[in-house]
Amino acid sequence: MKIVPTNGIDWPGLMRAGMGELRLTPAVFWALSPVELRIMLGAEAATPPLTRARLEELAAAYPDFTKGAGDGDGRGVAGPDSGT
Repeated sequence: MKIVPTNGIDWPGLMRAGMGELRLTPAVFWALSPVELRIMLGAEAATPPLTRARLEELAAAYPDFTKGAGDGDGRGVAGPDSGT
């Protein structure tokens, strides 16, 4: 019988990784935060840093839309060059 998690968390897999592969004691395993466990398992290292090329790709895919000049509230742009 396979246990299917209903909350999206694979607890059996995490327990095998933490207590099996990392050889953590149960007390240490359950004291970890999810982020700490991810770091120990190397998941954070798998996420590449945001490069300029990727940022430009995302900016092209999700452009900022404005209503006229400013932030869309009709007051214009405030800042050092705006005279406000």
